[in-house]
Amino acid sequence: MSQAWLRSAGIFCFTGVALGAFGAHGLRARISPELLEVYRTGVLYHLLHALALLVVVLAAERIRTARTVAWCFTLGIAIFGGSLYALALTGARWLGAITPIGGTLFLAGWVALAWGARPKT
Repeated sequence: MSQAWLRSAGIFCFTGVALGAFGAHGLRARISPELLEVYRTGVLYHLLHALALLVVVLAAERIRTARTVAWCFTLGIAIFGGSLYALALTGARWLGAITPIGGTLFLAGWVALAWGARPKT
C-alpha cells in the first residue's frame, strides 16, 4: 500500500484525538448530555477505526483485501463519525439516518479483513 494510506491513518488518528479533546473541553457546556454522548460515540468509532486502518496499512502484504478494508474504514469514519459529529453540533436528527451507512462500511471492512487474511491457495 502507498505512503498516502499511512499518512491517512496518521491524519485520522490525529483528528480523532483532536475531536475528542474538543468534545471533552469545548462542547461540555454547549450541548446537551445526550448530544455529547452522540459526539463521543463518533469519536470512539473514529479512533478505533483509525487505529485499525493503521494496522491494515502496516500489515498490507499479509492481507489480500487491504485496499478494500482501507476504503471501507476510511469511508466509514467519514460517514459514521461525520454524521454523528454533525448531529451533535446541529441537533439535526435526520442526520442519524445516514449513520448506519457508515456502520455498514465498518462491518464490510471487518468482513473484508477476515476474508483477505485467509491463507493463499
